[in-house]
Amino acid sequence: MTRVWKWNRPVTVREVLEDLQQERSIAYTTVMTVLDNLHQKGWVRREAEGRAYRYEAVSTRAAYAAALMNDAWSQSDNPAAALVAFFGMMSEEQRLALRDAVRIVQGPETPEAHEPRQQEAAQEENPGSAEDADGR
Repeated sequence: MTRVWKWNRPVTVREVLEDLQQERSIAYTTVMTVLDNLHQKGWVRREAEGRAYRYEAVSTRAAYAAALMNDAWSQSDNPAAALVAFFGMMSEEQRLALRDAVRIVQGPETPEAHEPRQQEAAQEENPGSAEDADGR
């Protein structure tokens, strides 16, 4: 699957074979069997091209990873604890990516949503400014 996802286009057994053979010795029939098994499991679709097939991923690698995470999370008897444990394993870079993903899923915020945070930030910088603005 890694090779199919890497190219992000329909691939032949021969293309995958030649790519894999740069790293190790592998037989054409092995690659053909693996791609056929992936097709039978519904991970790739294939289209005939002459006497061969072109294989294409049914979903993206990201969608596959998300489905795995969702499946693992749904198996937990305490989903909140599982998330806390999972987040605890994340690197700082992964936590930043998570924050970005949550922002994307939540959608754009309205200007009103920023006002309380901006007021809080201003109060932290100038503790007396909120009282002065109210005229007290």
